[in-house]
Formats: sequence, structure tokens, C-alpha cells
Amino acid sequence: MSNGVWIIAEQREGKLKKVSFELLTIGRKLASKIGEPLAAILLGYEVEKLAETLDGYGADKIFVCDDEALKNYSNEGYTKVIVDLAKAHQPSILLGGATAQGKDLLPRVAARMQTGLASDCVGLEINQEGHLVAKRPMYAGKVLVDAITPEARPQMAALRPNVLEVEKTDEPKKAEIEKVKVEVKPDDLRAVIKEVVKTAGEKVDLIEGLVIVFGGRGMKSGENFKILEELASALGEGVAVGASRSAVDSGFAPHDIQVGQTGKVVNPTLYIACGISGAIQHLAGMRTSKCIVAINKDPEAPIFQVADYGIVADLFTAVPLLTEEIKKLKEQD
Repeated sequence: MSNGVWIIAEQREGKLKKVSFELLTIGRKLASKIGEPLAAILLGYEVEKLAETLDGYGADKIFVCDDEALKNYSNEGYTKVIVDLAKAHQPSILLGGATAQGKDLLPRVAARMQTGLASDCVGLEINQEGHLVAKRPMYAGKVLVDAITPEARPQMAALRPNVLEVEKTDEPKKAEIEKVKVEVKPDDLRAVIKEVVKTAGEKVDLIEGLVIVFGGRGMKSGENFKILEELASALGEGVAVGASRSAVDSGFAPHDIQVGQTGKVVNPTLYIACGISGAIQHLAGMRTSKCIVAINKDPEAPIFQVADYGIVADLFTAVPLLTEEIKKLKEQD
């Protein structure tokens, strides 16, 4: 008998990723719809204290899988723990984030559970038959399909980060904490990760960026993205650089920084669009930005319809000037 909606809480270096709270938000609604409890799985080393952070988002239970063997993410190790838990408790639904880690982990979990996986979803709901309906874009975002797993359990889906707002419960409740005995040994793994070392100049993750500078086809070349990187550097630490699909398709930027219906969804405090026309597919990936600044020489560009501030100018003139002014202001401080 299937029981419960489960989410896989993702953490890195002792800090929970925002997608974990998004999963709890949607998971709570799904659990309420089918009348089953909501649970979260937390994996890592010395992460028990993070369970308290998850309180207030509606989880009835939090499975804490705390062991040194899980200190660094391992596909094999994490899969074994999750699958062992799922087979023991038989959840109806199992959700994770469509992050780099989630895209590596969830397919393996689905294969071990002999079930399907709806990947990169932008919406989740329950239909009249009580099945999970996972909505995901296809054909370059031109259509939105409903994926259903009518027979196999658990029903699995990977939710794209930043597609919904995080919501706490109206009446926060204390979740039951269950410590799980982890039975993963180094000998069980084909590869053991001893240490994770950040590379010099490692870029800020778009999904986590509070300020993001974007370039579109108007950048004209990949070389010209340097002026966006200079602006990002002037703005300070934690500023990411992104690109539209047209810029990526033109070879100006790599796919991993693409934003839009076929790329990543972002929710920054400040979004600076440079040479972006504002195609509907791109707007779908950044519409929830708190403040949008658009720089485009075309006054009729659709991006100005959603922008809070607009600069009608050649970006190759405006962006360097903006960078210099920011540097001057910082020097005054």
C-alpha cells in the first residue's frame, strides 16, 4: 500500500538549497489532495541540525540520513539510502529538484524502483483519478505535456527550481524526526569522493544568484560577453551572468547559463537584460524577478513591457558606462 508524498531535500556544504523548500511547498499541496502525509529525506554528514530549518513547511516527518559516508554527494551512496527507505515505506510520490545533482540522482533511483520519472517539470498536480500529473515543456518550449505514471509506484518527478513561490504553513507544526541507520560503506561504492575542491574563479550558480546580468543575441559574439562579466564583477560577489536561448544557439554562450522555458528559471532580486528582445520563451524563465532593468537600442523591444527600468541605448556604450559608474560609487564608499 503506497503511503505518503516524499521530497528529497538537497543541501550543499551544510546549507539547504532553495528548491528543497519549493518541493515542500508543492508536496504539501499534493499530500493534502490525496490525503496522505508529507515527508522529507535529508542526506549528508552532520546535517541533523538542518532538519529544524525544514520545520514550518508542512512536513509530517523528516528522515535524517546522517553519516560520514554521505558527506560528499555520491550517486551510488545516495541512491542506495533513498531506495532502501522507499522500498521499506512505499511512498505514493517521490519528488526531487531538477538540479545538477537531481538530474544525476533521480534517474538512477527511478531505475532501481522500476518506475518512471518526469524530468524538468514546471508544474505538478493531482488529477481526478488521484494520479500525479507532471507538466513539462517539450519541443523547445512550444508545448506543455502532462506526464502520468498510472501503475508503477512511487510516481516520480523532478521539479525545475524557481518555478513557484516558497510558502510556509499557516499553522507551523513540529515534524517527527526519524534518524535512519545508513548502511553504506566505502567498499559498496565504485568511486569514493575524498574531497571537493572549488576551481579558481568558479561562477555563481544562476539558480542561486540574487543579481544576474543577461546577454541576448544583441551581444553579437561570445567575446562581447566580457563586458557583462566586467559589469557583474563591478556589482560584487554573488552576481551571475546568464544568456538567452538565441545567444546560446548562436554560439555566444554555453547552454548551462541559458535562461528561459528551455533553460533555467531564475528569481533574482535584480535582473539586468542586455541586448535581449524579450521573447515569450525567455520571459517564462525570469518573469518573477523582483526588479528588471532592460538595455536595448530598440524602443519597441517586448522586454520593455515587463521592465521596471528601461534604457534605450546601444548596450556597447551603456554597459561600460554603467560599469564605470558603479566602480566610482564603490570608491566613494
